[in-house]
Parts: sequence; structure tokens; C-alpha cells
Amino acid sequence: MLLLTLIQIIDLLVSVVVFLVIVQFVLSLLIAFNVVNTSNQFVAAIYSAVNALLEPILRPIRRIMPNTGAIDFSPLVLIIGLNILQIVLRNLAVAGY
Repeated sequence: MLLLTLIQIIDLLVSVVVFLVIVQFVLSLLIAFNVVNTSNQFVAAIYSAVNALLEPILRPIRRIMPNTGAIDFSPLVLIIGLNILQIVLRNLAVAGY
């Protein structure tokens, strides 16, 4: 029972990180196309908070990946890696019971 609980907690945290990556992506697009302005304090606060949360996770991925110019594939790699982690944990949970 404890293993299942820990797997569910990790699964929830993984889902939150994936959600934050999607929020960061959408916000960066909205800022890039001048739909929202970073002079708005609310937008700037949310964007900087999301970046502060994700940067420690994305930085090692960026170091490993080759430079692709203006396109940053590290969020995509992070989401794929986290989805693989979720699959492994769910299979462990099923195998344990």
C-alpha cells in the first residue's frame, strides 16, 4: 500500500511539472507575439515564477542537447522523459499487485 501511495504522489508531481512546462510554452508564445506584455506585473510574475521552477530541471537537459538555434527542444525532451517515468511507475504499481 505504501508503494502505491508513493507512486501516486510521484505521478501527481510529474503531472504538475508537465502542466508547468505547457504553461511556460504558451506564455512564451504569447509574449513573443505581443499578445501579452511583460510590463504587466501579473504576467511578468507568473512567467518568472514558472521559469524559476523549471530552469533547474531544464538546464541539465540543455547542456546535453546540441544547439538547435532559436528552437529549444529541452521542454519536449523533459515531457517525454516524464511520460516515460509515469509509464514505468504505473507498470511497477500494477506488477506489485
